[in-house]
Amino acid sequence: MLRYAAIDIGSNAVRLLIADISKQDGKYKYKKNTLIRVPLRLGDDAFLDQYISEKKSADLVKTMTAFKNLMDVYHVSEYLACATSAMREASNGQDIVKLIKEQTNITLEIIEGQREANIIYANHIEEELDENKNYLYIDVGGGSTELSVFVKGTPEASRSFNIGTIRMLDNQDKEETWEEMKDWVKEHTKEYKHLAGIGTGGNINKLFRMSDEKENAPLSLQKLNSMYNKLTSYSLKERINTLGLNPDRADVIIPACEIYLTLMKWTGIKQIYVPKVGMADGIIKLLIEEKLD
Repeated sequence: MLRYAAIDIGSNAVRLLIADISKQDGKYKYKKNTLIRVPLRLGDDAFLDQYISEKKSADLVKTMTAFKNLMDVYHVSEYLACATSAMREASNGQDIVKLIKEQTNITLEIIEGQREANIIYANHIEEELDENKNYLYIDVGGGSTELSVFVKGTPEASRSFNIGTIRMLDNQDKEETWEEMKDWVKEHTKEYKHLAGIGTGGNINKLFRMSDEKENAPLSLQKLNSMYNKLTSYSLKERINTLGLNPDRADVIIPACEIYLTLMKWTGIKQIYVPKVGMADGIIKLLIEEKLD
């Protein structure tokens, strides 16, 4: 069995995805075998202190050691490990990369926002959707939001903005970044009527599950807005105890809603599709493209 692994070191959580690769009708497909998510919250250190503390570094090394052991046991033949905005902004990011290499032999790549966007788009979601429609692809993470405008299945423009859920919770999002994002998105979508959204990331996946919408049906702006109002009417404690959200989801889900709703209002998007894939899936797709196709 051919197995690939993706490691995604985000600002909120660190993920390992192990996937089984098979060939069907001359095309390579992957099936998720194992997904492990560890809510390390590297962003709290990175965005507030521009430095990842010894405790968090040690936790990250332990997590990577566990991931390495699992990849060995699962006989993973290829992997790619990527770190995003928290590690980009930490002054000791490269030191941690060296430490991980020394202690676990995992090669970790700190990637730029544009490469992050390209990996997310390696999922080729647009192929599943109506190619006569135009889409704004929105990926909301802990440290940044990646945007891309797809016109008839082709990416016309994409950009990464330092607006993310952990950054907002830590009050480290800047007014001028919001303005910049608003100008960019209005400029790049103004010619397109009937724009639809595509949303990826842990928060929109959770929101979609909570919405009870049918599989493959889009979430409407109205529905998302009413869910946001419902969520904000509960305290953090109630969101955990009454709504059953994980503690590391219960706080970030609010700023995530705000990012999606703001972008939908700016662009006139009425519906957003939630394909339930993210960075880790994109890494697997990229590995298939690079190693097999």
